[in-house]
Amino acid sequence: MSAAFKVVIPARLESTRLPGKVLLDVGGRPLLGHVIERARESGAGEVWVATDSPEVLAVAQRCGVRAGLTRADHPSGSDRIRELADAQGWPDDTVLVNLQGDEPFLPAALIDAVAGRLAADAEIDWATLATPISRASEYFDPNAVKVVRDAAGLALYFSRAPIPWDRNRGPQRELPATMPAFRHIGLYAYRLGALRRYCAAEQADIERTECLEQLRALTLGMRIAVEISEKAPPLGVDTPEDLERLRQALERGELGAR
Repeated sequence: MSAAFKVVIPARLESTRLPGKVLLDVGGRPLLGHVIERARESGAGEVWVATDSPEVLAVAQRCGVRAGLTRADHPSGSDRIRELADAQGWPDDTVLVNLQGDEPFLPAALIDAVAGRLAADAEIDWATLATPISRASEYFDPNAVKVVRDAAGLALYFSRAPIPWDRNRGPQRELPATMPAFRHIGLYAYRLGALRRYCAAEQADIERTECLEQLRALTLGMRIAVEISEKAPPLGVDTPEDLERLRQALERGELGAR
């Protein structure tokens, strides 16, 4: 994998469901420290943290990566990354990977996969990941974002609703019988020029309705490649329950030695 891409971790201090989560202890180090380690295991040429918090900035610097302070009022991690990129004067053809600050055990190989998919095709604006859904409960969970791809592996639509919908199965809460369903994994690679265009655009109505930022990119006509990871990565941390499950899995050795 070429080292021609940068990983940027947007890490705001406040979180609605778990305040200060990026600084909470997981296995003897801050949650953010694990995320940084995953990024450094990838083929990235540079790893950065973009944050609104001096405390988070200090943690990033202690972990040995570059970091920059951004405004606190950004609506998304993508906007935070754009501010950092502009401050650093990076050119439009820079390939960036947005690794969320609450994904402490997302395999480095997946970071390389999205960066490589984007770098391999100049016609692609964004690249992201999905994994097969095997349980109906996940398929019907609005917190599990679903994605449908075209024949070339490009995203047709993302939704919190169960898509694709098998109309022949009626109201039964089952997985589609005629084709697989995929859960979106919130890891993105994009060229900086596409990111700047995205951030300059107004929120799309469908983006506000579904609360999914990637739908703005689709409404702008951007092409989003969706790579499939057959094995689902460990889930991120959104709630106190997620944090406790992560700590217990780490204690049991289920996530490997870090």
